[in-house]
Amino acid sequence: MLDTRKTLLLSALLVLSVSAFVEELDDTFLKTKGDDEIWLIEFYAPWCTVCEQLDPVWHQIGSELKSLGSLVNVGKSDAMESKDLTKEFKVQSVPTIMMLKKDVKYNYSGPKTKDGIMAFADRVSGPLVRHLSSVQLFHHVKSRHDVMIVYVGATSPLKGNFTSIAETLIVYSYFFSASRDVLPKEVSLPSLPAVVIFKDGTYFTFNEESDGDLQSWINRERFPNYNQIDGYTLYAMGESGKLVVLALGEEKSLSAESLRYKSLVEKVSTDYKDIYSRNFYFGFMKGSEYIDGLVMGELSVPTFIVVNLSNDGFFLPPGAVQTERHLLDFLNGILDGSIQGQGGNSIDLRAQRLFYNIKVTLKPAFVKSPVYCCFLISLPLFVVGVLIRLCRKKLPASANEDDDDGAILAPSLRRRKKLTDKKSD
Repeated sequence: MLDTRKTLLLSALLVLSVSAFVEELDDTFLKTKGDDEIWLIEFYAPWCTVCEQLDPVWHQIGSELKSLGSLVNVGKSDAMESKDLTKEFKVQSVPTIMMLKKDVKYNYSGPKTKDGIMAFADRVSGPLVRHLSSVQLFHHVKSRHDVMIVYVGATSPLKGNFTSIAETLIVYSYFFSASRDVLPKEVSLPSLPAVVIFKDGTYFTFNEESDGDLQSWINRERFPNYNQIDGYTLYAMGESGKLVVLALGEEKSLSAESLRYKSLVEKVSTDYKDIYSRNFYFGFMKGSEYIDGLVMGELSVPTFIVVNLSNDGFFLPPGAVQTERHLLDFLNGILDGSIQGQGGNSIDLRAQRLFYNIKVTLKPAFVKSPVYCCFLISLPLFVVGVLIRLCRKKLPASANEDDDDGAILAPSLRRRKKLTDKKSD
C-alpha cells in the first residue's frame, strides 16, 4: 500500500515538474510578453482528440527545450477561450502550432511529432542565415542535412534577397552563408556571389537566366531527389512545381514486391538524375490513404503513380511496370504528352473529392453505430429545414403589402379590392 502511494506521489510530482515548462496563455499574453521573447505556442481545444494526443508530447518539448538552455518559451492556449489571441494569430483549426519571434509569426505545418516540432523550433529560433566559419564546420553541418542552401560571397543585393527568402522559408529549411575558401575545392563557381544547394551527393548553382526567380528555384530544389515521403512532405512538394514519382507500398509490413518497387524508383532517381531531376521528384510512400483521397478510389498496393500536387492531378501507368525500361517509358510518356493526366482541381472535381472524403470518413463510424451516424447527419438537415421554413414565413410580410385589417393579400386579390373600392366611390 505504501509503495502504491509513493508511486502515485512520484507520478504526480513528475507531471507537475514537466507541466511547469509549459505556460497556459490567455488574451493578456501579447500585453505582458517581452519584446525579445521567443514563444512556441500550441492552440488547442478541449474537445480535440488530436490535441489530447499531442499534449504529453508538448510537455516533453517544453521540458527538453528548457534542459537544453533554449531561449524558446513554450506555451499553449485554449482557442475557444482566448478569442483575441486566436484572432491575432489567425488560427483556423486545432491543433495549430506557431512560433512568435520579434512580432513575426511562423506557422508549423509538419508532422505533430517531437522531432519534427523540435527541428522547427531550432530552425526558427536561431539566425535566419547561419554562418559557416570553417571547413570543419561546413562538413559537420553537411553530414547532418540532406539539403544545404548556402549563400557564398560578401554582402550584396543577392544576399539581401537570400535573407528575405530565408525569413519566409525558414519554417521548412535551414539557410547558411560561407566564404569561398570554406567550400570544398571541387566545387566550381563561375562567379561570386552565388547561391548553391548541396544535395544527393552533388551541388546545384543558381543561374538567374535559366532558373528565373531565386525563391521559386529554392522552392523547387529544397527536397532530396529521392525521399521517404509522408503526407506532410508530399503536400509541401506541391509548391515545387515538380511531379512526384511514387512507389506505394503496404502501411506496415512490406512485401517483397513492394521492396522491389521501392528499389526500382530509387535506382531510376539515382541513375537518371541528370535527365529527370528538373521535372520529377522520386519517393516511396507507405500506405495509399492520402493518394486514395486524391484519385477518389482505393489503389491496390504495391503500385506506381505520378502526382501533380500543384493541380491535384495524377498519372497512372498504362500497363504493368515490371522493369526499369517500363518505368522509363512511363516517365517519358508523361513528359512527351502521350500519357494523359487524370484528376485536377476544377470545381466539379473538388466537390466530388469532398464528398468522397466525407464518405470515407463516415463509413467506419456508420458500420460501428449506424443509428448515431444517422442522427448526426439528419440533425443539421433538420436545423436547415427549420430555418428555411421560418424564413419563408417571414418573407411575404416584407414582400407584400398589408390591407387595412392587417391581413396579407395575394396580388390578384389586391387588384380586385382596388376595383371594388373604385366602384364604391
